[in-house]
This record gives sequence, structure tokens and C-alpha cells, in this order.
Amino acid sequence: MSQSASAQAVMAPPEGSPALIAQAEQSAMYVVSRPERVMVRGKGSYLFDAEGRQYLDFVQGWAVNCLGHCPPALVRALNRQAKELCNGSPSLYNDQMIAAAKLLTDHSCLQKVWFGNSGAEVNEGAVKLARKYGQAKLSGAYEILTTWNGFHGRTLAMMSASGKKPWDALFEPKVPGFTRLPFNDLDAMGQAIQPGKTCAIMLEPVQGEAGVHVADKAYMKGLRKLCDEHGLLLILDEIQTGIGRCGSLFAYEQYGVEPDIMTLGKGIGGGFPVAALLAKQHCNVFEAGDQGCTFGAQPLAMAAVNGAVGEVIAKGISAKSASRGRYLIRKLKALQEEFGFTDVRGMGLLQAVDLPKEKAADVVADCFMNGLLINGPRPATLRFMPALTVSNAQVDEMIDILSASLKRALN
Repeated sequence: MSQSASAQAVMAPPEGSPALIAQAEQSAMYVVSRPERVMVRGKGSYLFDAEGRQYLDFVQGWAVNCLGHCPPALVRALNRQAKELCNGSPSLYNDQMIAAAKLLTDHSCLQKVWFGNSGAEVNEGAVKLARKYGQAKLSGAYEILTTWNGFHGRTLAMMSASGKKPWDALFEPKVPGFTRLPFNDLDAMGQAIQPGKTCAIMLEPVQGEAGVHVADKAYMKGLRKLCDEHGLLLILDEIQTGIGRCGSLFAYEQYGVEPDIMTLGKGIGGGFPVAALLAKQHCNVFEAGDQGCTFGAQPLAMAAVNGAVGEVIAKGISAKSASRGRYLIRKLKALQEEFGFTDVRGMGLLQAVDLPKEKAADVVADCFMNGLLINGPRPATLRFMPALTVSNAQVDEMIDILSASLKRALN
């Protein structure tokens, strides 16, 4: 084969899903079981595979695509910025970073922002910030109280902080300094605080990976009171719940409490990989060299933040998410009577149902084969995370496909 022919063979991908799957099996590392279909295009609430099949997407990259696939506001922002400056340097200011930081602080209760690339990375940053605060303000305290069934990412430290019991035996030894306690149990949290050792409490307002379990208002208010009484920091992981997902720009707004530290990811870039660590001024204790990353606050990612978050704010999409969420939960409760769901719950457009049998994987697979993407985070739990721009008609379309799949899987 000539050099030019060889180059063409490398550059030209095989056509059709079977050939692409064969190529993937040769070169892509196995870390998850994937259906043997290859997605090549997305628009709004729909994905399309290499054969042109359409899928109604109620997963949206695990709540990443807050505006749906390839939203015009994000496309415009990225196209515009790609012509100006993609990556400058993390040690230099850029105009998009300054604008993104102002956007987030203007619309939240926090005053300082550090930008990273993923939720796990900014959650690591939150832990580092809390531990430095503990060293400086709390007599060297370093321990962080977290919750069972919480999920904070897949780095070693975040696996240690998360409350997924199946992870306990993986990749030992884990990172010490985390104590996990029952979710929504204020007494257990209060009893676990140790002066001089505990520096922070860290949790998700809604436990997404656990199956969409919502923190009680009294629990959240109680945690804020415990932190105030003991001088601890309250860290809210809003990676999944932030940017309109729960019916307000941030979930904390619905609890009447303010975090000292908050982390954002997923929807913050509308599909582009970017995340943020926000803190109040009183716990802003990082010094030069304490925190950083090669791609942090690069202009292209910052343009994505400005495009996606700016659109959510300008178009009042959080309120639309709340309205669509109410419509979705009504439709799911109607199915509850027919199929015997043991629970229907959620906030905004982060919803879940519990099935009467451990058939979630069967339902998810059947839905996929019939053009619907949903998620089964637990053996008997289905989770729904559509675009915040989903229409009532698309909710109805989802319900029709789901209902047919439930009949096949549960009977």
C-alpha cells in the first residue's frame, strides 16, 4: 500500500455500525457495556445513529446537555470563540473566563470561582479547599462527612468520599479522611462531628446515581445550622442538580440555605466538558500554587459556559424546567397506577420511578431498541434526565414508548 493510500485508510472511518463496532472492539478500552449502535448526530431531544435511526434522549449524557443536543446558543458561542482563541494559558487571564466567573457569581450566593474540566476534578478541589480551611481555621481539622449512596466522581479520593458500597473493595487503599453517614439523617450527622477533626459536610441536594433521592428541607436546614454551630463548611455537589435541572438555577435555592462551597459540572457547558468550584469569600483560602490544571478556564470552555448558562438565564429555562418536571411527574404517576411503581419522585427534570420488580435493565434495553434512551441506576429504578427544553409532546412520546416496554418487561 502506498503512503498516500495508507493515510487515506487511516483517515476514512468504516461505514455503518457493524464496521465501527468492530473497530471499537480492537482499539477502545472496555470500561462499560455499550449497545452495538454508533451515534453520529444529535439535535435537541434526539440522537441519530450511523444507520439513521432516531432515539428520543431522556438521558442527555447524564444531564449534561441542558439545552439538548447541539443547541444553537452553544454552537454559536463555540464557533465564534474557535476563530479567536481556543487555549491561552491557565496562568493568564482571558476575557471569556472573566465573563463566565462574573456570570456565575452574579447569579449565585458565592463570590469566587475556579474552573476545571470535570465534576470529579472540582469536587477534589472542594475537598482541598475545605482541608486547607480546616488547617488554617479549625486547628488542623481535615475530615469531611459525606453520605451513603452519594456520588462525587471516580478519582480515588472521590470514590472514597462517595457512598457506593460496591466500590469499597476497589482500588485499595483508598484516600482516608471521609466518614459516610445515612442520607437525610440529621441526628447521625450531628453525632459524627468531632471538633478539631471535622472540617466540612459534603453532599448532593438530590442523590442522582442513587436513584434520585431528594434531601428533605428540614435536613438541609439542619445541616446548615450544624455547620454554623461548629464552624464547619457546607459543600453542595450540584454537578447534576445545577443549571436549571431541578427547577431553579441551583437546587440550594429551593431549600432556603446557602452553601459555603458549591461545585458545578454537567449542564454548565451545555455538552462541552467544563466544571466549576465556587466558594464564599470567607473560605477562599487558596494561595498561588495550591490549585490548578492545564486546561482550566481555557477560552473555548469558558465560551461554552457563557453560551449555555447565559441561555438558561436569559430564556428563563429554569422555570420551564420546573413546569415540564410537573408535567413529567404527572405522566409517571399515571403509569404508576397501571404498572405498580412503588415510588415516583424527583425535582424539576430529574425524576425517577421504582419498579415492582428488579427489571430496570430489561426496560432500559427494550426502550433503547424502540428508540428511547432512559437510565437504570439501580436494579429496580428508572431515571429520567431530558433536556430542559423538552416539550410536553416529547414527554408524551417518551411515555408511550416506556409504557409499551414496561408491558413487555414486567409481564
